[in-house]
Amino acid sequence: MPIPEFANEPLTDFAKPEHRRACQLAFEQVEGEQVEGELGREYPLIINGKRVTTGRWIDSINPSRHDQRAGRAAKADIAEAERAIEAAESAFAAWSRLPARERARIGLRAAAIMRRRRHELSATMVLEIGKTWPEADADTAEAIDFLEFYAREALRLEGPQPLVAAPGTDNELVYVPLGVGVAIPPWNFPVAIATGLVSSAVLAGNTVVFKPSSLTPVCGARSSRFWRKPDFHLAS
Repeated sequence: MPIPEFANEPLTDFAKPEHRRACQLAFEQVEGEQVEGELGREYPLIINGKRVTTGRWIDSINPSRHDQRAGRAAKADIAEAERAIEAAESAFAAWSRLPARERARIGLRAAAIMRRRRHELSATMVLEIGKTWPEADADTAEAIDFLEFYAREALRLEGPQPLVAAPGTDNELVYVPLGVGVAIPPWNFPVAIATGLVSSAVLAGNTVVFKPSSLTPVCGARSSRFWRKPDFHLAS
């Protein structure tokens, strides 16, 4: 089945009561998880698909409620960073040979999962970084756009690319994966830019070491769940 043309993810219309209620329910769900240890929980490193704790933590505090911890994320040292790079290098051989259509399918599936749970991510941003509902919603919508767009780009870039013909020459331009990349997004768009940096590299056939901002580690940890669920070959 052909993939539909790219279209930007619509923003949530908070003028509609049902949309406000859906977001409020997601907010209550995420905030209520504090009782069960989810909001304020510890997020370990993920290296080669395994959880790694270091005994060193970054505490992330809700800027609107200083008595509420959004979570704490494990700190990585040089040793953990090198292990993550080694894991990404090991995964690169198989991932880079996966056909673009398979990589695109994974990206589109990740977008579908994120679309279904967009309010959860938006609520996380509100609690960790103090974004307003519309700002957080736009951030999540842009993350979905990146997954959708780069999935289509993976298909476009797989084939031979157009070149200016020159008499007496037979030229060909083909893009190939390069290897391991490092994604270090800023704090102010902790889901959108993080997703864009990772998905652009991974869907093109590369592997990535993902290091979220130390100001928004919970957003990084929770958004990366959506990338790992569809089996992105990541070392984060």
